[in-house]
This record gives sequence, C-alpha cells and structure tokens, in this order.
Amino acid sequence: QLVTFLPFPYSFAVSSKIEPFYKGGKVQISKDEKHIFCTCGSRVNVLEISTGKIVHSVEHDDQEDITSFALSCDDEVKQTPPSPLLVTASRALLLKQWDWKQAQCTRSWRAIHTVPVASMTFDSTSTLLATGGCDGTIKLWDVVKQYCTHNLKGSSGVVHLVQFHPDIGRLQLFSSSLDCGIRLWDLRSSQCVCVHLRFFFFFQNKICTVWDLKTKKAKRTVPVYEAVEGVVLLPENEDFSQIGVKSKDLHFITAGSKGVLRVWESSTARCVHTQTLSSTFNPVSGEEEEEEQQDDDPRSLTYLLHLPISSRLATVTAEHNILLYQLPALTTQQQFVGYNDEVLDVKFLGKGDSHIVVATNSCQLKVFELLTNSCQILYGHTDTVLSLDVFKKDSLFASCAKDRSVRVWQMDSDGGQVRCVAQGSSHTNAVGSIACSRLKSSFIVSGSQDCTVKVWDLPVDLPSTGADIHQLTASSTEKAHDKDINSVAVSPNDKLLASGSQDRTAKLWSLAEEGSVGLLGVFRGHRRGVWAVCFSPVDQVLATSSADGTAKLWSLQDFSCLKTFEGHDASVLKVIFVSRGTQLLTSGSDGLVKLWTIKTNECVKTLDAHQDKVWGLHASRKDDKVVTASADSNITVWVDVTEVELAEEQAKQEDHILKKQKLSNLLHEKKYLKALGLAISLDQPHTVLTVIKAIRQGEDRRELLENTLLKLRVDQKESLLRYCVVWNTNARNCQDAQAVLQVLLTHLPPEELLQYQGARTHLEGLIPYTERHMQRIGHLLQASMFLNYMWQKMRLELKSGPFSGKHTIETVVKRVGAQHKGCGFVCD
Repeated sequence: QLVTFLPFPYSFAVSSKIEPFYKGGKVQISKDEKHIFCTCGSRVNVLEISTGKIVHSVEHDDQEDITSFALSCDDEVKQTPPSPLLVTASRALLLKQWDWKQAQCTRSWRAIHTVPVASMTFDSTSTLLATGGCDGTIKLWDVVKQYCTHNLKGSSGVVHLVQFHPDIGRLQLFSSSLDCGIRLWDLRSSQCVCVHLRFFFFFQNKICTVWDLKTKKAKRTVPVYEAVEGVVLLPENEDFSQIGVKSKDLHFITAGSKGVLRVWESSTARCVHTQTLSSTFNPVSGEEEEEEQQDDDPRSLTYLLHLPISSRLATVTAEHNILLYQLPALTTQQQFVGYNDEVLDVKFLGKGDSHIVVATNSCQLKVFELLTNSCQILYGHTDTVLSLDVFKKDSLFASCAKDRSVRVWQMDSDGGQVRCVAQGSSHTNAVGSIACSRLKSSFIVSGSQDCTVKVWDLPVDLPSTGADIHQLTASSTEKAHDKDINSVAVSPNDKLLASGSQDRTAKLWSLAEEGSVGLLGVFRGHRRGVWAVCFSPVDQVLATSSADGTAKLWSLQDFSCLKTFEGHDASVLKVIFVSRGTQLLTSGSDGLVKLWTIKTNECVKTLDAHQDKVWGLHASRKDDKVVTASADSNITVWVDVTEVELAEEQAKQEDHILKKQKLSNLLHEKKYLKALGLAISLDQPHTVLTVIKAIRQGEDRRELLENTLLKLRVDQKESLLRYCVVWNTNARNCQDAQAVLQVLLTHLPPEELLQYQGARTHLEGLIPYTERHMQRIGHLLQASMFLNYMWQKMRLELKSGPFSGKHTIETVVKRVGAQHKGCGFVCD
C-alpha cells in the first residue's frame, strides 16, 4: 500500500469578501437594470445585481465625501463615441464627470454653489443636468457643451429633490426644499410658475396628494398613516390583481417608516394591499399608537425604485439594506446588505458550507449565500446578537443576544429559507456565548454575563411550521465564574464542557446525560481575561485565548499548560483547531489571523485582511476554507491554497531545470541569441552574464556582441540594462557590463533609452561605479608605464654589466614580479 502524507496547510488566499458598499445616501439603478449605484463615503460603488459583487468604484482624489450623484438616463451621453456617464458632487464643491466603467474622471468643474450639492438629476436626453444646493439655488448644466445654462433662485433652505418633467419638450423642472414647497420652474423664462406648500405626491405628514399637472391643482389626498419616503406608480396595462388592483384607476405603491410596501387606489384613497413581512413581530396595524412604535423600526424604508424591464421593485432600508421584490406578487427576490457595522461572530452554514450566518452590531441575523452575496435578514432577537454556533447537522444553528435569550434556527434544505424553531430566556443578564452539542442536536449550552452557564435540552422533533416556536427551559444552571463568561465549548463526545471568563480562568465541567453540570478542574495561567475556549477534535487538550496576547494548550488530565503561543500584539479573541487538530488558528484585536503548527510552536502564516478586531473565526467542515469577520465591517472567506502553491512551485522548478539544460545546449551550439533570450526569461543576472562572457570569448567578439544585443526585443534590452547596473558594481564583471553598455549607448538613440522602465535610475546608478573603475584603470596604467620604464633600464644594464647572464635576468624578473603581483598585468 502507498501512503500519501499531505502537507500541513501553510498558505491561505482570499476567496471572496463581503465588504460595505453603501452607508446611506442616494441609490440609483442603471437603465439596463444590471447595476446598482450607491454612495459609500468618498466613493460611488457599482454593484452587479446578478452576483452581488462590487464591479466598479469611483472615488474623489481629495477623499471628500460624495454628497450626491446622478447617472444619465440612458447611461450614455449623446456624443461620438458614446461613453457611460456618471456625475458626482463632493463636499469640496466639485462636480466630476466619470466614465464609470473605466473608473476614470473625464472632466471636473466647480459647482458654483456656495455650499454642497444636495440633489442631482439628468433629463431624459442626458444632455441637461440639474443640481440642487444646500444654499437654496438650482443650477442647470449643458453636459455636452459644458457650461451652466440656468441659475434658479427662490427656494428656501436645502433643495433636496429636483426632477425634470418626463416630456422634455415642456422644458419644466420640479424642485422641493425644506420649506415644504413644491416649485415648478419654466426653463424658457427661468421663472417659478407655481408653488405648492406641500410635498409633491409624498411627504412627512403621513398623507399623499395626487396632482393634476395641467390645472396644477390637487385631485385627491390619501392618508397613509406613515412618513412616506418613496412612491411608484403602477403601470396601467399590466395585471396586478395579486396585490389587490381590481380596477383601471390610478394605483400607486408607497414605502415609508413602517417598513412595508402598500398599494393604494387613488380614486377611493383606500389601501388595497399590504405587504406581509416574514418575521416574529406582530403585523402592523393602522392605529396611531402602533404607528409611533413602528417609526423607529430598523426596517423602515428610505427609497423605493421601479425596475420596469424586469417588473421589480427595489427598496432601501434604514439599516442600509437593499431588497428586490418581484411584481406582481411582491415576493422577495434578493437582499443585499450595504453595511454590516461591527461584525461580532460568523459561522459556515448549509450543505457544502454554501452559506454563512453573521451576527452584527444589531438585533438581526444575516444569512449570506456565498455564491451571490444575497442575504436573508432574520428577525427575532430584540437586542444585539453576540454569539453563534452551528450543530453537526448543517441546517441547524443557535444564537444568543443581549436580550437575555437564546434561539435555535433551522434552514430549509430546499429553498434555503431560515426560520426560528425554538427560543428560551431565563438568564438575568446578556448572554455572551453559546455552544451546540456535537454528536446529536440534543442540547445547547449558554454562558452569560450573570456568571452562570445553562444547559438547554432540545426536543427530538422541532416544529415544522413557521408559526410554531418551541419554548426552551434550562435543564441545568450553574454559577460558573466570578465575572462575565466570554466563551463556552462542548467536547466532541458531548461529555465535557469548557468555559472561559473575564476572571482569567477557564474551567472544565462534566455533562451528565440528565443535563447536570459538575466541575472537574480549573485552568490557571492567563494574566488577563479568557476570550475563547476550544476542544481539540482528536486529543485530550483544550485551547484558550486571552487578552494577555497569548493562546495556550492545556491537558485535560492534569489541567497543566502544555504550550504557549505568543505572536499577537494585542488580545487574542478567538482560537480554533484546524488540519485535523494539528494546527491552530487565532485571531486578535490587531486585525491579524495567525496559523500555528502545534508540534513546533511555529507561526507558519499570518493573514492580514482586516483593519480592526477580528471577532469571528470559523473553519469549514472539510477544513479547506476559513471565514473571518471583523469590527471593520468586512467578512473574508479564505481558501487553503497549500497544495496549489506546492504544485506551482514544483512545476516552476521542473521548468527551470529544463530551461537551464536548454541554455547549456544553446551555448554549446553557439546559438547565442536564443541563449541570451532564454537566460533573460529566467530573470537570473548571473546566468545572463555567463552568456555574455561566452559571446566575448569567441572570435570577432565585438561584432558578435553587437549583432546579438541589437536583435533583442525592447523588454529584453530593458532587463539587460537593469542587469548591467548589478554587474557594474563588481570589478570582475565591470568589463562585460561596459561592453554591453557601449553597444546600447552607441546604437540606440537617447529618446528610446529614456522610454525604458526605470532608465533614469539605472543610468544614475551606473555613473559612480563607472567613475571608480576609470580611476582604478588610470592608476594601473600609470603603474604599468613606470614598470615598463624600469624594466627597460634594468634590461640594458643587465646585458652590458657584470651581472649579465640568463640565470641572473630570470632572478631579477621573479623579484620584480613579486613586487608587482597585485598590479593586474603580466610582465614579460
């Protein structure tokens, strides 16, 4: 039998990232309905709807926040050649025109406004741009001829909405400002022809008004009982009977503070349909008291957009989530999370670890599908969710929160929908950690800031319908520590429990079948609070991580410390076993994730992709992927690339050996041009030097060197010039370097040489060493001339004097040669 030993993982690469792309502000969808444009600080991000990935991003050089932007209606300016057009406005009072597909700024100009621009829009021809400022003025720009055409004054306060009349032939513009006035501007005369002291169609006093644009009078006022942020008119020629549209009268959909979409019939001022939210909250009623309670709902909507091609609606929530609904049924199609805030925990979930469940600094849980970044938002907890854990059965997981409760959730294996199936609440303070049983889905353990651990037994059959939630009761409660409990873990055989606390200790407990908990021992040695505990999957050891910057391994037999891992500069927040228990992964407050080999105590890899505390760390069931989550709002999925890198390295070595053998054959056959090109491709200056020396040792070496070098490609000449700088630093190789330089400088024009990458730097590096070589050669030349003079004099005297004779002359030569041994010349 052949046994294959796989190497320990030592290298991970980023497979995918979920990062913030929207932090509030304007949202717009491209006309082809493939991209979502949204602001994120000083950037405008372009999100591809089909994949959920950021495919483009434009950012102001001055790092100033973008206050508004506008995308041309047809995404292209009427010019030749057509170019995608995006215009942004920043706090620096600059307007910038972008080719957003190339992320290039094509033009920038001063906005003329004295304060930042609050709103922008294009007309239907994409040639006129309107900007509304916080100074109460409106500017109109001809984006083709590039000049300001109108300066409209008269609004009071911030102009937060501007919109062209859809019939561009009318040349009319609507605007809205903080004085609650709707103004209609005639662009031919630059005059305000009408002012209505109410919002056009939707406003904050919880009513909608339908206006007749011909008579400029209100036709109908519809009380909607919520602060409305967006309205969409339903097309008249489509069937919307599923959402209560029974007549051909004007119907519209509103979105606002209640977080639900509602369909209204304008002729009767009646709500004909209210969207149903899948959550554990009670349905929204129309009473005033309940309306006030719902005004602060994190699900309240801030934008409503219509996608006519695909017959969809897009909404934006107060928590920066973007949701897509399919008409006419208003079924949720996709959800994107624009900003996660601080991520506190993350776990792989689903068949094949296809999803991750994330606990952020909110009361909602988020379940992301890794393939599309589409997200489900789970409602149930009423305060910040602090910790998560997953059962061996990949569709079941548990959560705990500051609301003193624990919940168990189940993912539908068919549709991937997640619902709450059980909950329990008997802690007297926030529940900071939770752990699931390992062998079967039989119990969960929670650790709380009330210093107790509780064991919760799960029923054999959990509720199968969405409305039923099993109420959990604690089968055992134990006062475990003197301070907050930060972490709990269950052993692989479900017989042991470990807990870690701010009291600087970790403790080992026995778990009886009836649910009772008994103390077995205490692990002491950390100098600060213990943040995480984790059992080894194969050995009887426990790993802990602490705020003292270390991770430790402990024996379960005698509770002694076996190993200490030091390397983090700050608190070590999480520790897990990977590689079948042979390695550790730790994450810290320094934003780093470190991979340790237990046998050698060596840190073999440091993963650096976060800028803040890494709270979440979890490995997939196959140990081939790792997910990390940080307080910087980034979630990163890492994949083990050790085998790939080993295979690539082996392939490189084999290729290198073949090339060296080929190079040797070419030199033997005196095919110098091919040999030199091959040596340069290996990027080894010494090998290239060997070829140059071989060329210079042949007959007609000067002509041969010129013919060979001048036939090289431009990139090869660039590399050769770079190598000459290295060779020229050594007196042994300076003659070869100077010979190459002579050919390049003699036959190539200076303009071409200066186009080479780093040419100026290389030439500046050649000058000092060349001057040094010239001085050395000058001194040798002087010494050789003096030696020649002395030899001629001695030769005459020896031939005519009393010491003439062959033996005597040879003796003198040997003595002179010994004195001039270091001059570098051979004396005849």
